[in-house]
Amino acid sequence: MSAPAHEEPASFAFDAESEAKIATIIRRYPEGKQASAVIPLLYVAQKQMGRLTGSAWVPRVAMDVIAERLSMPPIRVYEVATFYFMFNMKPIGRFHLQVCGTTPCMLRGSDEVMRACKDAGGVAGPGETSEDGLFTMTEVECLGACVNAPILQVDDDYYEDLDYESTVKLIEALKRGERPAPGSAIGRRSSEAAGGATALKGAEQD
Repeated sequence: MSAPAHEEPASFAFDAESEAKIATIIRRYPEGKQASAVIPLLYVAQKQMGRLTGSAWVPRVAMDVIAERLSMPPIRVYEVATFYFMFNMKPIGRFHLQVCGTTPCMLRGSDEVMRACKDAGGVAGPGETSEDGLFTMTEVECLGACVNAPILQVDDDYYEDLDYESTVKLIEALKRGERPAPGSAIGRRSSEAAGGATALKGAEQD
């Protein structure tokens, strides 16, 4: 099915946890330059929606609250929120499956990662949400972890070196309420070559 029905809340207010984060964020900017905090405040709003409703997105009323807080016209907040792909303008599933389809990931099997998301997650395709509301899948541009391609970003976590089977295993764990540790599915350490570092072994022995 498509993403959950777009139900705009009647009001929005930052909760205590968000207010504490905002206080820290605002202090980073000099007086008169608070509008520069618009991106981190949008992110705080999205995280709060995810924490309180199970769907991480930014409703228009939240953007209006941010505009008032930063003394900027609401249209400027709307422009920023709709420009950046990391902000969701409508409700999404409990888990946001973001499949990188850029060339390095595509060459390393991102099509199989996407197929696994469809099969195991019950998602019809990019931009769709599973019938149970658990998963929304999006095809995204480069996630910047090409050396460990293919990559699936789940919410804020990167899962790397995936194939069909490991992606299915990840999604099944999420269904059970488990949160596997992010990182390489093949045990790769950082961005070392598969099988471990080799270039400095001779130098270590000298």
